[in-house]
Amino acid sequence: MKHIIILGDGMADHSVEKLGGKTLLQYANTPYMDMLARKGKTGRLVTIPDGFLPGSEVANTAILGYDLNSVYEGRGPLEAASIGYEMQSDDMAIRCNIVCLQDGKIKNHHGGHLKTSEGDMLIKYLDEHLGNEKIKFITGIQYRHLLVIKGGNKHLVCAPPHDHPNEHWRQLLVEPEEGYTDQTDAGRMSAKETADLINDLILKSQKLLAEHPFNKERASKGKDQANSIWPWSGGYRPQMDPISKKYPQVKSGSVISAVDLIRGIGHYAGLRNIIVEGATGLADTNYEGKAMAAIEALRHEDFVFLHIEASDEAGHDGDLPLKLKTIENLDRRIVGPIYEEVKQWQDDPVCIAVLPDHPTPVEIRTHVKEPVPFLIYYPGIEPDDVQVYDEQSTVSGSYGMLRLNQFMDTFMSIK
Repeated sequence: MKHIIILGDGMADHSVEKLGGKTLLQYANTPYMDMLARKGKTGRLVTIPDGFLPGSEVANTAILGYDLNSVYEGRGPLEAASIGYEMQSDDMAIRCNIVCLQDGKIKNHHGGHLKTSEGDMLIKYLDEHLGNEKIKFITGIQYRHLLVIKGGNKHLVCAPPHDHPNEHWRQLLVEPEEGYTDQTDAGRMSAKETADLINDLILKSQKLLAEHPFNKERASKGKDQANSIWPWSGGYRPQMDPISKKYPQVKSGSVISAVDLIRGIGHYAGLRNIIVEGATGLADTNYEGKAMAAIEALRHEDFVFLHIEASDEAGHDGDLPLKLKTIENLDRRIVGPIYEEVKQWQDDPVCIAVLPDHPTPVEIRTHVKEPVPFLIYYPGIEPDDVQVYDEQSTVSGSYGMLRLNQFMDTFMSIK
């Protein structure tokens, strides 16, 4: 049995009055996910361990069966791996968003949905003016970039910008972790020194970015400016075993995503990263290309982790119509084509799982720490009584409530 996880990032939601009290999954037209729920089994999954914030790096790592208490090092190191930066032992890598500030507040976490070419131009500009032998700015994707600090200390309190839309940014500057003693990271600068350095870079970046012709042109047209860096979620080089060590049936596997941190998780998990042309991480992503890449990977490999970011971005923007569209696109343009193809593989059956990593409710515009619905289908499975796929229906699913690595253990036990 081969296995594929189709993950709609942030797809789960709350009931919305405008939708008659339904959640987006309940309201959206999702015939393929509903059919797989009807033919398969369902349940709910706790993806965030106690003591962790509901970030995608946490949830996706847990879904893949890893113990976050043993392997978690933040988003920065994952994205470093994805973009090909091999971290050294004294590196501290931290995610570096380019954000839009307006009227003293974080207007959005993506700088007006930067293209990668635009982000690359701005990051290289910042590295030219602020980089040195200890500080390096490295291009990632779109608004998601990397800051590497030699000798930096990871014990910081940082505010993920997508969790704080319309909040005053000065109140969210980096602080040292309360109660942390620097003796445990000998040879590195203190947490306070690191926090002070990062905050200084934030302030300097604002002056530099305000002067850049790109932002001056945007300002003249009344568009959102990409006018500040916002570093968060730093760490050291992770120590993760390949997924094949825990699940020997995965002799080969792939990850397909437009998001650096997911590619980084795949890198450390020993999965092959497949880059799909036109995959953007937004609602305009190349759904067909990603579906075809997943199908081709399944022809030769045992396991595929297919990640679609679009619903999460729409949720962060509070865009109800767009998030509904992303859910329907996932169903029609990802789940449908994959199911229609692999159902014909009589001699090489495929087990399909569909789930989000966490909810990103459109009316809250940030991640929340709540269980997510999941479905599992494979030829010959004895279905439960659930008829449709959504947050409420799966409460009565036969898998019940799973926690963390129990999902992957259950999924990979299907042979």
